[in-house]
Amino acid sequence: MSISKTTTPSIEKPHQTMEEKMNTLRAGVLGSNDGILTVVGVLFSVAAATTNNFTIFIAGLADLLACAFSMAAGEYASVSSQSDTEKAAVAIEQQRLIHDKEGQIKEVQAFYESKGVTPETSLAIAKDLMSKKPLATIVNVKYDLELGHYMNSWAAAFASLFSAAFGGVFPLFAMIILPEAYKMTGTIIAVTVAVSITAYISAKLGDGKVKVSIIRNILIGLVTMAIHYGIGQLF
Repeated sequence: MSISKTTTPSIEKPHQTMEEKMNTLRAGVLGSNDGILTVVGVLFSVAAATTNNFTIFIAGLADLLACAFSMAAGEYASVSSQSDTEKAAVAIEQQRLIHDKEGQIKEVQAFYESKGVTPETSLAIAKDLMSKKPLATIVNVKYDLELGHYMNSWAAAFASLFSAAFGGVFPLFAMIILPEAYKMTGTIIAVTVAVSITAYISAKLGDGKVKVSIIRNILIGLVTMAIHYGIGQLF
């Protein structure tokens, strides 16, 4: 006697789109850059006013943590807002499919016509797609969204949190570990290298000019340190 086995179908998790991956990576790069500049600004202000290593360390550490959590909260709020907007748009199109499917088909047809496809072929494509995956088709055509894939606010928040903290470690360690005679110079070098790396990654992600991005980031870092050092000297 044969016993038939009932297999439970596995639920395939939706793959992460390139846009979702890039959003998380973007949050990480920006968080790292902000962590570097924010922490080094505080370190230079305090180091210009006192040579007490413990005071400098506590000030830098407190700012590092504050910056990391602030960046994470900002990313979470920003990406959550974007995700909510995307979900609202999908809900609107879902209702329109119920009440005006013909109008939706015409919008898909118009989209393909704008790409150079003939009206007859565009209509045939629109009807075929809308008969199979109507909601997925219309949100992709109108909003360039992939149904079920929304910006992940938690992923962006954690990427920003950890990258900001990691970025702030560079100037903090340089300022604390280096001997007194090399504190400022060593920290400037550490920050220059760190912001150059974040500028390079940022330029590559955005298809920007790498050299211009690196020079701009280095100048911003140097100006940041100079301003905060000047403020510290006042006190």
